[in-house]
Amino acid sequence: MIDRRHFLAYGAGAAALSLAPRMAFAKADTDRRFVFIIQRGAADGLGTVGAVGDPAFAGARGQLAADFATGKKLDSMFALHPAMTSLAGMYDTKEALFAHAIASPYRDRSHFDGQNVLESGGLGAYQVKDGWLNRMLGLIPSGEAKAIAVSATVPLALRGPHDVTSYAPSALPQASDDLLQRVAALYQGDGQLHGLWTDAMNTRTLTSDMAGATTANAAATGALAAKLLAPANGARIAMIETGGWDTHAAQRARLANQLKGLDAMIAALKTGMGPAWSDTMVLVATEFGRTVAVNGTGGSDHGTGSAAMLVGGGVKGGRVMADWPGLGQAALYEGRDLKPTLGLDQFVAGAVAGHYNVEPRRVMATLFPDTKGSAPVSGLV
Repeated sequence: MIDRRHFLAYGAGAAALSLAPRMAFAKADTDRRFVFIIQRGAADGLGTVGAVGDPAFAGARGQLAADFATGKKLDSMFALHPAMTSLAGMYDTKEALFAHAIASPYRDRSHFDGQNVLESGGLGAYQVKDGWLNRMLGLIPSGEAKAIAVSATVPLALRGPHDVTSYAPSALPQASDDLLQRVAALYQGDGQLHGLWTDAMNTRTLTSDMAGATTANAAATGALAAKLLAPANGARIAMIETGGWDTHAAQRARLANQLKGLDAMIAALKTGMGPAWSDTMVLVATEFGRTVAVNGTGGSDHGTGSAAMLVGGGVKGGRVMADWPGLGQAALYEGRDLKPTLGLDQFVAGAVAGHYNVEPRRVMATLFPDTKGSAPVSGLV
């Protein structure tokens, strides 16, 4: 006979418990949700929001400028990549805002170091051990609400003293209802395992029709995130990891596919949130940008300035925020990159402060404690 503790070593039990326990959330003190979508690999901001009004744009970008001939004009300077049809609609309804020529404090070109700075909120790589998104839990009126990573593990941005969890649909075969009921009965008298099992079953109820969704299925991932955030007792902060943004070669086709997936993810998130979309803010950011010039393989190399996005029902959208530095050779950072004129830290702090109605400088000091003397961006909400 298999006792309840040894049962976990068997495949069927492992499949059943792949539902990420400790995910029943208490009622939050706020109805506002915040989602951070990270673009790992250094997304090309100029390939996402093209500076078509800059006289140097077409010549500097070569073949990478061609797609914007059919992209939505956002204003006299900028156009949106045509793959982002849903975001174009949200821009029209003033639910999407783009920030350009933006960057974290990091100024080198290592993905690992750049992502560490982006997620930790430090000034340099590996100087801060926890993540700004985790520190945010101690700042906002979250009460007992939790944060969740829609990924197999908890990324750095969510690591720290506050309780968080992660959820990723299992690739293992789904356990039958009969098996789950038998396991529930087995754990009924166990003070520790009964609670963990109950939490796992609550999560299964929230995500029951999302079986098989993976991060490669962008729309399904957005819908899954909505299922975890939308309920009154759901999470209030979520992070979604996306990869594949390192477009060294054949960028036009690859970036178009990436942006189409991101667009579908955000659209599905909006649909799934329903009325809660009005209280939802989505931040999209990357570790650094890419070179202005196209390289010899139809791609772009690691750069500096990029673009970020804020999307949601409460965002003061319908605009591009940019202190545009220009794309002429003399204006480029180190003669090759889009020059950053807006700090990502200040942008994020301003977004969080406005969204949760927390004093901006307090937000800045908590999320980005080493960034001194810079005020958070205002007017984003």
